[in-house]
Amino acid sequence: MSDQPPFYETKRLHEMTSHEWESLCDGCGKCCVVLLQDEGDDTVYRTNVGCRLLDLKTVRCSDYENRHARVPSCVRLSADNIGELTWMPDTCAYRLLHEGKPLPAWHPLKTGDPGSVERAGISVKGGLVSETEVADEDLEDHIVEG
Repeated sequence: MSDQPPFYETKRLHEMTSHEWESLCDGCGKCCVVLLQDEGDDTVYRTNVGCRLLDLKTVRCSDYENRHARVPSCVRLSADNIGELTWMPDTCAYRLLHEGKPLPAWHPLKTGDPGSVERAGISVKGGLVSETEVADEDLEDHIVEG
């Protein structure tokens, strides 16, 4: 075991390697949930609808490498824009580290177990329908929090 603290405790987001950056994702799937924004007051509402590329069984993108080409609205998360993405879940490692907060005890980088996210009740696994099964005009019927 190393005496060195883990990279996420010593590096700023923009200093991380691509492997380190990708490992911050806990796989909860919350950022792949369809959001609706009220044009009147900019309130963001979460639905129980997952992106059409989200594999609902694994809660992983089914075409991660090509996601931005296939879903133009898919967010391009970076160290430069994380502070602007206020809709990101408050459990998101990118958001937490940007805000100077520690990773939660259930995070896979701390537990060594990707299943810890689901056991902690953080994952959206089992709680979504695919946007391929919901008409755009029916999305408002799927709002679960706002």
